[in-house]
Amino acid sequence: MAEVTNKQVLLRDYVSGYPKESDMYVTTSTLKLKLPEGSNGVLLKNLYLSCDPYMRNRMRKHLSPTYYAESFKPHSPISGYGVAEVLESGDSKFKQGDLVWGITGWEQYSIINATQSLFKIQDTDVPLSYYVGILGMPGMTAYAGFYQLCSPKKGEYVFVSAASGAVGQLVGQFAKLLGCYVVGSAGSKEKVDLLKNKFGFDEAFNYKEEADLDTALKRYFPEGIDIYFENVGGKMLDAVLLNLRVHARISVCGMISQYNLEHPEGVHNLMNLIIKQARLEGFVVTSYYHLYPKFLEFILPSIKQGNIVYVEDVAQGLDNAPAALVGLFLGRNVGKQIVAISHE
Repeated sequence: MAEVTNKQVLLRDYVSGYPKESDMYVTTSTLKLKLPEGSNGVLLKNLYLSCDPYMRNRMRKHLSPTYYAESFKPHSPISGYGVAEVLESGDSKFKQGDLVWGITGWEQYSIINATQSLFKIQDTDVPLSYYVGILGMPGMTAYAGFYQLCSPKKGEYVFVSAASGAVGQLVGQFAKLLGCYVVGSAGSKEKVDLLKNKFGFDEAFNYKEEADLDTALKRYFPEGIDIYFENVGGKMLDAVLLNLRVHARISVCGMISQYNLEHPEGVHNLMNLIIKQARLEGFVVTSYYHLYPKFLEFILPSIKQGNIVYVEDVAQGLDNAPAALVGLFLGRNVGKQIVAISHE
């Protein structure tokens, strides 16, 4: 029975305000590469880890029992989506050598008992890292939030905030494939150029350079917005509410501008939901995982034919994982932020 060192990323303590690298620390323990006797779990070698904005909320203590993801525990490894190789399995659905994606630990090796959160990877003709991005949770989020909640139609006017991120870059491309007019917002010139020149958005703007978001949206949507894919919240949502068309739909995926605030900003223009007979709906992607096979049928041919492209921002090694995660909230990443642990 081999015993290995297992590098891990642990949460130091619950976080207030913007997370810092020092809120996490890297340590090394030892692990026997063997499942406990009678285990129904799997022993994984982690290959890639995903940095996702929702992880910020798991750094708080105040989460209610009904929250969709429990708080991280101080001085324990944090967890999130990853791609891994199965080294040993006590679950008949998986065998040694299988590749999987799903919830794993931020460590080199993990024993996962909740195997229902793992998906076996069947198609390896694409980069394995895609399974924490376009072929994993972010891809499913874009697919469910756009197609299922928004019921888009050709020719509609679509706005995507945080549009160069893991989810936003896909929503915009889905909308373009459908024949919609698409505008995205992002936080730098580099990201705006990416939206227009690589992802094919019709227009894009840097929200940091806009003195008035309402004026900016009226510039790009003189006839109003049919679909808003919400990743930001706060002032951006308030401005969008002033620019809705009749029967508009707002799919609420995330509100990254609010995650680090002790007192979230209020929203003042909700009356426009009534005036425009609009719908605003939040969702959690895990409620749509039953659609994953259908999603793969749609997305894999599009990737292989070059109809959809995906940009990743890759940090190397667990030592750089805390900085990569914190970078999400400072706008440092360009595209989907991942951490590569092992390429084997």
